[in-house]
Amino acid sequence: MKPEYKPLRAYRTISLVCVFLLFSAFVLLLLVGVSLPIVHPVYIMRVYATPTGPKTSLDTELRFGVWGVCAYSQLNPPSVLNDDGLCYGPRLGYQDVIPASILAQIGLSTALLDAALKGLLAVLIIHIVAAGFSLAGLFTSLFLASHGMTILSLVLTVITAILATVVFVVDVVITAVARAKIPEFASGLQVGVGNGVWMVLAALVASWAGVVFLSARACFCCGVRRRDYKY
Repeated sequence: MKPEYKPLRAYRTISLVCVFLLFSAFVLLLLVGVSLPIVHPVYIMRVYATPTGPKTSLDTELRFGVWGVCAYSQLNPPSVLNDDGLCYGPRLGYQDVIPASILAQIGLSTALLDAALKGLLAVLIIHIVAAGFSLAGLFTSLFLASHGMTILSLVLTVITAILATVVFVVDVVITAVARAKIPEFASGLQVGVGNGVWMVLAALVASWAGVVFLSARACFCCGVRRRDYKY
């Protein structure tokens, strides 16, 4: 193996920082990419009603993940340790996944749900794609002694950051549209932002921070100097 292709042979501080940032982005994007109903605590959005009266087994909340939907009731509330919700999936896309009877319990029609979530299918898979690019950038960032590997790592990290930005914007827009439309047509319903959205935001920040560090190494700027190493 050539010296410049030995892990952490040079620019170790930058390399370790980038590895930490990209690993964090990878884990966050992967968790969101395999969110509910695979990983129950992670979800993108929830639609819920505020019940009145005694507790019942009727479903009052729907939580949406990348691969499906889970329904919860007052007697079976969602929690970190609770994976007993009535879930539909895993499958990509929500069309014809949720029985009309479940939607009727919380006052939501299938047509309204489809309208509120229009376009979601096209971007769901990007969560996994972004995680893959982050993992590739993490690996190449170990070899910053090579200028070519530095450029490759920078390109992969820029792609990761762009994909994470797209995913975050789309997740926020979809949640905002659902929040605006669903209560308008179904009184008593509310829409909440899931923790998956904030996890994507954290991955976005970590990815762009990685871009900054790798750019400093690639162009020898921001205090990073060109060095001649004797191997």
